[in-house]
Parts: sequence; C-alpha cells; structure tokens
Amino acid sequence: MMKKLIAMMMAGAILVSAAACGSSAQDETTTTGANNTTTTAADTEGSSEETTTAGTDELEGAVIVDGSGTVFPLMAHIAEVYMTEVQPGVSVQVGRAGSSAGFKKFIPGETDFSDASRAIKDEEIAQLEENGLTMGEDVMEIKLALDGLTMVINKENDWAAEMTKDEIVKMYLSGSYNSDDIVKWSDIRSDWPEEEVSFYGPNENHGTYEFFYENILDKQDMVKTVNLQQEYSTLVDLVANDKNAIAFFGFGYYISNTDKITAVKVDFGNGPVEPSLETIGEDLPYAGFTRPVFTYVNLKYAREKAQVLDYAKYVVSTGAPELAGENGFAPLPAEQYAEYLAELEKIG
Repeated sequence: MMKKLIAMMMAGAILVSAAACGSSAQDETTTTGANNTTTTAADTEGSSEETTTAGTDELEGAVIVDGSGTVFPLMAHIAEVYMTEVQPGVSVQVGRAGSSAGFKKFIPGETDFSDASRAIKDEEIAQLEENGLTMGEDVMEIKLALDGLTMVINKENDWAAEMTKDEIVKMYLSGSYNSDDIVKWSDIRSDWPEEEVSFYGPNENHGTYEFFYENILDKQDMVKTVNLQQEYSTLVDLVANDKNAIAFFGFGYYISNTDKITAVKVDFGNGPVEPSLETIGEDLPYAGFTRPVFTYVNLKYAREKAQVLDYAKYVVSTGAPELAGENGFAPLPAEQYAEYLAELEKIG
C-alpha cells in the first residue's frame, strides 16, 4: 500500500531533499528515496514564504518539512493527502535529510517542521534558545506514532530468523568476539555457518542510528566493520544482495520491502516476537525495540503563516491518526492527538 501511495505522488507537489548534514533548504539536490524514486529539492526556505491571512478557507503558500528518513514515508503520505484533498493551493515540501541534519535546518529557521526518529537533545534545545526560540512557547514537540526498530536479514538466511536481544546487542558491539571485529555467524551460535557477518545500518545523520547506539548499545562502540548508509533504500538493496547481511532500521521500511528481506523475530525474554502493528507498542511484546517518532513545529511560523498552522492541525487531527498504520507505524491513543490539536487551536 505504501509503495503505491508514494509512487502516486505528483511530481512537483512534494519536493524531497536528502541533503547531507548542514545543507540548506535552498540547495537543489537529487536523491534516491525509500522506493527508488528520484525527486528534486525545493528552491525555497520555510522562513521566506508568502502567507495568507489566517482564517481563510483556501490557503496558499509553502510548508517546509525536513528531517527523519524513518518518518519520511508517513509525513510524505500525510502531505500528499493534504494537498490533494484539503488544501490544493498549499505546497508541502517534505525532505529526509535525517533527524540530526533536519534539526540543523530547523534551529536557524530554514524549515517549518522537523521530523525526528528520536527526541530533540538538550544541546539542540540550547541552540534553539540561542536563535530566540523556546521549547513549548516557540517550538512544539508532537509525538506522531510508534515505530519498531527492525533487524532484517537476507531471504536466504534460514538460520538467524530468531535471535535474542542479547545476541543482537553483543554482535553489534565492538570487541565482543575479537579485536578486529571480524564476526562469523558461528561466533554467535556454534551451529550457524562459519561465514563472516556483514553489518549494516543508517549513518549518524539518522535518529535511528542514535536510538540504536544510545538505547540499544548503551552508548558503547559499534562494531568497526559496520557499513553505515544515508539512504534506507540502499540498505534494503545491500541486505537483499548479501546472504550474510544484517541491518537495522524502522519497521515501515521493512514492511514495504518484505519481498526482498526478512525481519528477525526478537526474543526479549519471553519467546521470539515478530515486529508488527499488533506487537509494536510501549506495553506490547515488542516494547524492547519500540520507540516514538516525532515532528517539531516552529510555532512562530505557525502564528505568522496560516498554511503552517493549518497543516499542523491536519497532521494531529487526521494525518497521523488515520495514516500511521498504513505506513508501518502504530498510532497513538486518540486522546493524545486531541491534546495536541487543542494546543494548536489556541493559536488560531
């Protein structure tokens, strides 16, 4: 479903940027996305768009979103439906530079929204304050949905379909088996093949990397042989073409590529659990690898630009509640979205 929806996006409607950390929203760049489609970044900054008067029924202007590659499929789908069915005069431009790279654009005011697959850090909040923005008053944190960190392997791998959390952590930790981090599957379990493991994952631009490093590995060094990539589509292809590969990323990218890769069932202590919308949740069986994903809204822009506020309201009232599941995310309780909407309604 997600592949079809992303493929239907009209060229020029959603303009996507995967610029590296530190690039601006005015950079014209092309990138290969989660579904191997090539798109072009907008030549526009969120802080310089013409706005319409708040309260008008038909809005015009642009909404600039960048950040998490994990959140990208969900936010892109929300934007596509919003532009098609709600406000065709508004151009919602969704990028996927990565959570950290997205904040580097959001903090100086280059974007209206910053998607993230991890919470904003204290040092980033301090940088916001240096730029005259205070969390709560000028920036609103919105928890969009819940994601399940998913370990994926090659379709031909018939031995590692089930692993314990401890085995996954140990294999990704530097020095667990030897000093050069050349790990064989047989090092993990003696009856597994004596073949070297190919480690993959998203690079440091992504909140998924930070979540894995900080929450799963407890900030211990990752295996030196890991191959880190910017594009999730690249990771999918690498695993699909390497029998000895293992990688980690969000559930949404797995569920849209089940024909190419297999998800590892993870045993957190009560038996193997397959990631799914029925198991991903903070109080559900896959809780050990469950995390929230976010978007952050510049409320100064929301007060100044009617289209930014309107889109924010749509995200929490309709977009995330109705489209999260279709994009591989577990939606939050309805009352939590209602609380966000009530806060936005205070603005106008």
